[in-house]
Amino acid sequence: MTTIKRLILTLFLLTLTLSSFAADPVKVKMTTTMGDIMLELYPDKAPVTVKNFLYYVENHFYRKTIFHRVIDGFMIQGGGFINARDRKKTLSPIKNEADNGLKNDRGTIAMARTRDPHSATTQFFINLKNNDFLNHTRKTLNGWGYTVFGKVLKGMDVVDKIAKVKTTRVAGQQNIPVDPIYIEDIKIIK
Repeated sequence: MTTIKRLILTLFLLTLTLSSFAADPVKVKMTTTMGDIMLELYPDKAPVTVKNFLYYVENHFYRKTIFHRVIDGFMIQGGGFINARDRKKTLSPIKNEADNGLKNDRGTIAMARTRDPHSATTQFFINLKNNDFLNHTRKTLNGWGYTVFGKVLKGMDVVDKIAKVKTTRVAGQQNIPVDPIYIEDIKIIK
């Protein structure tokens, strides 16, 4: 075998190896003021979403952000505000990957967005129950759904505890915890 053929074969095998690692689930630890939540993320199902989320994790964007929307029996949402009034500046929105086959079931983490299906940036929510109405049904304005990109491995008791806090209305926004619940940090678990 010639040197060039060996080099091409080596590069091909390396590419296969690297792509298999890229598809492996990624574990992250979210430290909150109410306890830790261990998450497993699925880059094979939501590559753009996971890459986006991990970019913000690696750049410590989520440090000292709050859970700004808590609705018991539905979901807890965070990742965008430093207090009830002040939103953090983000990069451009990402494409919606809700057509990946993952469902908004209890304990899954999904991207929050506006009415525009392709408007997610940093905010995420953790489902407290199976929220089938948030799932992808078709590629239309009302059918896109919300991109699930992982699930809670440990700490669902913490999620449930957050869901039970007293909430109020601040600056026209509802369901804001009376006593702020902070995300101290999110770190990738090697």
